[in-house]
Amino acid sequence: MSKLSSTDPFLFIGKPVKDEYGRQIGRIASFMVSPNGRVDGVFVEHGDGEFFRYSSNQFKVDDEGVMLLSTIKLRVKTLCDDIPLIWRKDQALSELLEKKKIPSEMFGSLHKNFENMLNQLKAEAQATIETIDKQVAGCDQQIKELYSATVNLEIEREIGKIDEKSYQIAVEMIQGNLKRTSAEKDDLEAIKSKLSNMLLGETSTTIKPTETKKEVLPVPPTPPAPTLPVPPESPVVVHVKG
Repeated sequence: MSKLSSTDPFLFIGKPVKDEYGRQIGRIASFMVSPNGRVDGVFVEHGDGEFFRYSSNQFKVDDEGVMLLSTIKLRVKTLCDDIPLIWRKDQALSELLEKKKIPSEMFGSLHKNFENMLNQLKAEAQATIETIDKQVAGCDQQIKELYSATVNLEIEREIGKIDEKSYQIAVEMIQGNLKRTSAEKDDLEAIKSKLSNMLLGETSTTIKPTETKKEVLPVPPTPPAPTLPVPPESPVVVHVKG
């Protein structure tokens, strides 16, 4: 997989753009190019006809086409790189002071700068976690709607309002969306966990590759076998001689 800017970007004008989960985003319309020829931005026409500009580092090119990377995932990666780095530099600064390799007045100024930078990055990390929570809630709502669509589809099929071909097309669409949304939710929860752990000092935590989970609908419990009533005993007939 290569960056969009590593090749002639204008070869991709009109090419479709998808997200990391295979959803169609739109088509590449144009580029923002600096005087030295560097691609600084990419203009994408979305399906509704609106144009949006994205940073060029959000795009990757592979055999399947052009992919738009998640903004929130890129932001989490930057925060998880920057916060530990600034923290380590501040610790190294303190060690230099203990070894009397720097004057105390210089330590105070540099330490204050590192401290301010760390506080700013931590505030951004907390705001990012809140954004992730909102996106996870959006995925949950989408999954709920997809299950509702499935139930309604089954009802219409059961009463004969939809033919088998249309039913199969609809099922494929719903299941595809359910798979993509579930994968996105898993990714969001993974990067939230990484960011939260990093803020707690567990900087060794790494994001594992996304594993697409199969959606398994809950299986209703098997109802107990009905208990048959015990038949009444045959009546005893007593013959009395007169």
